[in-house]
Amino acid sequence: MNSNIKHLEAKLYLVPTPIGNMEDMTFRAIAVLKKVDLILAEDTRTSGKLLKHFEIETQMKPYHMHNEHKMLDVMVNQIKNGTSIALISDAGTPAISDPGFLLTRASIHAGIAVECLPGATAFVPALVNSGLPCDKFVFEGFLPVKKGRQTRLKFLAEEKRTMIFYESPHRLLKTLGHFSEYFGPDRTASVSRELSKLYEETKRGTLLELMAYFTENILKGEIVLVVEGKK
Repeated sequence: MNSNIKHLEAKLYLVPTPIGNMEDMTFRAIAVLKKVDLILAEDTRTSGKLLKHFEIETQMKPYHMHNEHKMLDVMVNQIKNGTSIALISDAGTPAISDPGFLLTRASIHAGIAVECLPGATAFVPALVNSGLPCDKFVFEGFLPVKKGRQTRLKFLAEEKRTMIFYESPHRLLKTLGHFSEYFGPDRTASVSRELSKLYEETKRGTLLELMAYFTENILKGEIVLVVEGKK
């Protein structure tokens, strides 16, 4: 544990949390969460288990996509008045396909210091595990479910860099089908699920091969899709 952290100044700390394996929590993240005045959590029930595991007793408040707009001014004012605040999401790094961007931007505009700790995020191990080029890549997160999806896929069909997507299990086959249609069935890709957990799996192949595999195999857990860029 980092004993050098004795008092935290009033600013916004973005603190990554494990994407599955509790052992991926950093000593520094634990120290910061113990020392701040307040923790904002995407789901206090989920984060409550994490805090209990690491014996963190800091006060916690919910901060999620349904209340983040109305909480912005309140949180910014609290920090300006001397409160140190840490923001965590259910898993991974805040603001990466999770709440965090709005509060970060509002804090910066208000002249508040923002510090993001290094730590877990799902797309980095998925990218490295894929075996696809990772010197240049583009992170797309979740594609639009309906409106704008076709337009985005047409645009990405010309993308030469490796592409990274997040997807839910029940939409994976549909998304693989769309990728096959717009990128071509022979495009190489990988599907990673349950990263850092007991049943972690990465399946690699062409889009056509992956569609065939996941038609026959039931899929559960969080998913990261990595797709080869256009040659």
